[in-house]
Amino acid sequence: MLTDALKKAIQDAYRQFLDVKKLRPRYGQRLMIAHIARVLGGIKRNQEFQRGGGDHLCVVEAGTGTGKTLAYAVAAIPVAQQTNKTLVISTATVALQEQIIYRDLPDILTNSGLQFTVSLSKGRRRYICLSKLDQLLSGADAKVLPLYVDEHMAAPDADSLSLYTDFAQKMAVGKWAGDRDDWDTVIADDKWTRVTTDHAQCTGRRCSHVKQCSFFKARESLTQADVIVANHDLVLADLALGGGAILPPPEECIYIFDEAHHLPDKVINHFSANFRLAATERWLEQIERAINAMIAVPAMDVSARLQLESLLTQLIAVRRGLVPLRPILESLLENAEDRQGGKSVRFPDGVVPAELAAHARGMAEGFNGIIQQSERLIDTFQDDLDGNQLMASREVTEQWLATVSSARFRAESACVLWRSYASDVSKERPPNARWVALTESGQGLFDIELNASPILAAHALKSALWSRCYGAVLTSATLTALGSFKRFSMRAGLDSDASFEVVPSPFQHAEAGELYVPAMPCDAGDAEGHTAALIEMLPELMSPDAGNLVLFSSRKQLRAVRDNMPAQWQGRILAQDDLPKHEILTQHRKRLDEGKGSVIFGLASFAEGVDLPGKYCSHVLIAKIPFAVPEDPVEEALAEWISRNNGNPFMDITVPDAAVKLIQASGRLLRSESDTGRITILDRRIVTRHYGRKMLASMPPYRQILE
Repeated sequence: MLTDALKKAIQDAYRQFLDVKKLRPRYGQRLMIAHIARVLGGIKRNQEFQRGGGDHLCVVEAGTGTGKTLAYAVAAIPVAQQTNKTLVISTATVALQEQIIYRDLPDILTNSGLQFTVSLSKGRRRYICLSKLDQLLSGADAKVLPLYVDEHMAAPDADSLSLYTDFAQKMAVGKWAGDRDDWDTVIADDKWTRVTTDHAQCTGRRCSHVKQCSFFKARESLTQADVIVANHDLVLADLALGGGAILPPPEECIYIFDEAHHLPDKVINHFSANFRLAATERWLEQIERAINAMIAVPAMDVSARLQLESLLTQLIAVRRGLVPLRPILESLLENAEDRQGGKSVRFPDGVVPAELAAHARGMAEGFNGIIQQSERLIDTFQDDLDGNQLMASREVTEQWLATVSSARFRAESACVLWRSYASDVSKERPPNARWVALTESGQGLFDIELNASPILAAHALKSALWSRCYGAVLTSATLTALGSFKRFSMRAGLDSDASFEVVPSPFQHAEAGELYVPAMPCDAGDAEGHTAALIEMLPELMSPDAGNLVLFSSRKQLRAVRDNMPAQWQGRILAQDDLPKHEILTQHRKRLDEGKGSVIFGLASFAEGVDLPGKYCSHVLIAKIPFAVPEDPVEEALAEWISRNNGNPFMDITVPDAAVKLIQASGRLLRSESDTGRITILDRRIVTRHYGRKMLASMPPYRQILE
C-alpha cells in the first residue's frame, strides 16, 4: 500500500519544486501524481519482493500543458527507490527523449529535493564498433560478410578514411566516447553504417575490444542508474531478446510509457516479419562464398570444417528450395490489385493458399536447419576464442564468428516469416495479416516480398511486458476515443482491471479558442468538389499576416490546392514535400518573427508533435476528417476480423481512430496557457453525420461556431 512515509516524500518533492520555481499547482497535475502514486504504491509484493497482486497498470490521459513529466517523475521515482526497482521512461520520439534527459529530469533533480541518478539508453547502432573501425583502418573490412546484401562493402574513400582516423584518434585521447550523437558534426548514414554493429554481428565479451567498447560501457552505466530514459523501439528490442539484454529485466522495472498512444503500432511493426525473394537468394550466394572461403583455410580444424560443410549443404538446399516458389508467387501477383504504389495480394483471414503453405513448411525446416548448424559453429568459434586455441589469428576468428552470427540472425528472421505462413491459422485469435507484394528494390528493379504481421499488439504486450513488469504507467494527451478507453485497451492488451484516469488540461479552451465549421457547397466525400471549395475558401478564411497551419489527409489534394491558390498567397505557402520538415518550421517562424504572415500546408506528420506556440500558429485549418487510408493490409485484416465477429469496423475502428487524429490535429493550436486562436474544420460530415457529431462531442471544449 501507499505508506504515509512514501506519500509524504512525493508531496514534499512536488511542493518543493513548485516553491523553488515559483509555480502554482495545476489541478490536473496533482490528480495525475495522486493516481500514479496510488496505483504503483498499492502493488502487493511477495517475500522475494516481486509483484504478487493488485493493479499494476496505470493509464492516464493528460492534455497538453498538464506537466506530465513532472507528475510521473515525482510520483514514480520515490516508489521505484522504495521497491528497489529501476524506473524506465520510454518515449516514441527523439525530441521528447532529449527534452526529458537534458531539460526535465535535471530540472526536477535540482529543484525537487529528490536524489536519483539518470542514464540514457540507446541501441548498439548509436555506438561505434571498435572491431569494425580497426578492420577499416587496417584494410580488413572486405573480409567481413555484410548482414544484408545491399550493404556497401567497397574500400572507404579518402574522406571516409580521414573521418575514421579522427574517430580513432579522439577515442585514444579520451575526447570522444564513441557515441554517434556526441560527435561534433553530423555523420552521414553511409559512413556510420560501416563502423557500427548490431546484436547479430556483435561477438560480445569475446571481442578483443570489449573492455574499451562504447556500447558495453554505456550498458554498464545502466545498472547503476535509478532512472533510465529510453524509447519504445529499444524497450521492444530488449523484450524480443528475452528482456534484460539491454535494459534490466522487466520484473525489476517500473515503466513509464510517455506518448503511449504510439506503443501498439510500434509493437505491430516490431513483431511483423517480411522476406524478400531475390534479396535472400543473393544473400545465400554471398554466405555460401564466405563459408567456402573458411573451408579452404588450411589450418581449419577438422571438426569445424565438417560443421562448415554441413552448413554449406544446408544453405545450398534452402537456396534451391526457393526456386519453385517464384512461379507460385508470380501467379498470385498476376491478378493482384494496385495499392499504395505497387501490386499486392492479401490472404483473407490470414489463410495462405495450400500450395504456398506446403512450401512454407519446407522453408521453415530449411532455415531452422541453418540456425541449428550456425549455432554449433558459433559455439566452436567461441570455444576457440575462450581457450586461445585459435585456428587463425584472433581477429580472423572474430570475423568468422561475426559472419556465422549474422547468418544465424538472417535465418532466424526468415524462419519467423515461414513459420507464420506454415502455421495453423485456426489457433490464432485474432489471425495474423499475411500478404504478398511486388516491391521496388532500387535501381528500377523489383522484388517479391512476403509479409506477416499481428493485427493487434494485445497478445505480444500481455505476454512479453504486462505479465512480467513490476508496474507500468501509460500516458498521453490522446488515449481515449469518443470519450472511452475501449479503443486503446483493445489495441494495447490492457485488462479491464487496469486503472484508468482522465485528468483535465489547464487550458481554458472555451475562452482561448473557437472551433468553426463553415457552410460549404459540397460534401467532403466529393473529392473534386471539395478540392475546388478549398481553393475558393482558404484565401478568405486565412489571415495574411498570421501563422496558419493547414492540415490535409491527402497528398494529392494538398498539391492541387497549393498549385491553384491565388498568386498573392503562393509566396506565403510552405508545403510539405517542397522542403524538409525542419526547414519549413524554421522558415515559418522566421517569417512571423519578421512580422510577416506564413502558411504551412502539411500532412499527418504536421498534425502531431509540432510545437508552434503563440503567434506561430493562431489558426489551424483541417481539410478533412482524417480517416485512415483503407489500403493498409494490417488495418484491412483487423476490419475483416471485427466483421467476422459481428462488429462494425467503421464504427469500431475507423471512426475512433479518426477522432483521435482530429484531437491531435486540433492540439496544434493551444501550446501554452496564454495561446489563443481558431480551429476550422472544412468537412461538413462533422455536423451532418451521426458519427461526425460523436467526434465533435469528443473534441476539447472550444467555443463552437457551426454554420
